[in-house]
Amino acid sequence: MTSKQDKPDLDIRDPNEINSHIKISYEDVFAEPDGVVSFDYIWQATFTCFTCSKNTCYKFLSTLCGIWYAFCWGCEFAVLAFHHVWCLTPCLRTFDIVMGFIQKIVGTISTCCFAPICEACGMIFSNIKVVKVQS
Repeated sequence: MTSKQDKPDLDIRDPNEINSHIKISYEDVFAEPDGVVSFDYIWQATFTCFTCSKNTCYKFLSTLCGIWYAFCWGCEFAVLAFHHVWCLTPCLRTFDIVMGFIQKIVGTISTCCFAPICEACGMIFSNIKVVKVQS
């Protein structure tokens, strides 16, 4: 049984666009304003030089380091998942259970002790009438 996660689509490498902020093209780096224009062959040569060096350097670095980084990040996310499953979630569940018990205790105390006092104060203050006297 294979899932879509087993084999990535090699044509779509950033389907969720999590790295859209680093889509750098030549025009994002170099631009000649009106009135200051180099020769067309120089502009074309700089475009080719920039694009080739960026792509070649990226491919070299990803070939050299990509597998190691993928391994390290895979381990990192495995440790993170392990920590959540075996430590944080049980701690949170324990906290919920304990706080539920404390909530019952505090609720009972406030119902027994504070509710009659609040009711008595409410009855006393409910008989107060404010009358506006015009002079």
